[in-house]
Amino acid sequence: MKIEVQNLRHIYPTGEEALKGLSLVLDGSASIAIIGQNGSGKTTLVKHFNGILRPTSGDVLINGESIGTRSTAKWSKVVGYVFQNPDDQLFLDTVRKELEFGPRKIGMPEETIAQQTELAAKLCGLDKLLDRHPFDLTSTQKKFCTIASIITMNPDALVFDEPTCGQDVRGVDRLCEIVNTLKGMGKLCITISHDMKFVVRNFDRVIVLYKGRVIMDGSAEAVFSRPEEISKSFVSPPPITRVAQGTGLKKTVFTIGAFMDAMKQTETEAAR
Repeated sequence: MKIEVQNLRHIYPTGEEALKGLSLVLDGSASIAIIGQNGSGKTTLVKHFNGILRPTSGDVLINGESIGTRSTAKWSKVVGYVFQNPDDQLFLDTVRKELEFGPRKIGMPEETIAQQTELAAKLCGLDKLLDRHPFDLTSTQKKFCTIASIITMNPDALVFDEPTCGQDVRGVDRLCEIVNTLKGMGKLCITISHDMKFVVRNFDRVIVLYKGRVIMDGSAEAVFSRPEEISKSFVSPPPITRVAQGTGLKKTVFTIGAFMDAMKQTETEAAR
């Protein structure tokens, strides 16, 4: 799976230039997080990946094909998009119907629909709620219903817009399991998130946007090891990372265990 963003500009009818000649390549099955302050262009960017938005200039290529050659409905077979607000996506009267709707619309065989529905329902914790009305679900369950409805379509790439918003610890753990399962299936997972603990826990590559431009792009360790540069985007590293940096540790850490190991190593080196 390969998404190429070529000198992409997007100007809204209000005159706001949300993306300013942005170029990127997203490929393989390495998971990617796109971060930055509100208004940096994150959602505008990912909505070009399946044609929800169209470029003002520049282009987006999906596996070498311009986004302009197909409708959003056609691209949704390849790039699935999970909206931030579940109520923007749910509209049928049972969870089962929500999960089956997309696959049936793209002509997936009924046997495959049944298999995909079972897989997605189990992965998202909905296997006992398939006959429930989506609006009777909790806010967390609604979110997983929207995720499952995209998984059933079996796209090559999935875009998650703020998936941890409103989630408790168990919900975030399930999201981590979903992302890692999809990665294991060879899917390209892309997320927008303000939850840096979720980002460093699950995503191989971090892209930082600021005012419609990419200002950093690399591994989580590479990005968060430069606190002064990342602060330009008004993004803060995870709390334990900030604590470690505040103590002067040279190693960038993301867990308490890694922090303790780095402290011991520093003390050992100082004692020599």
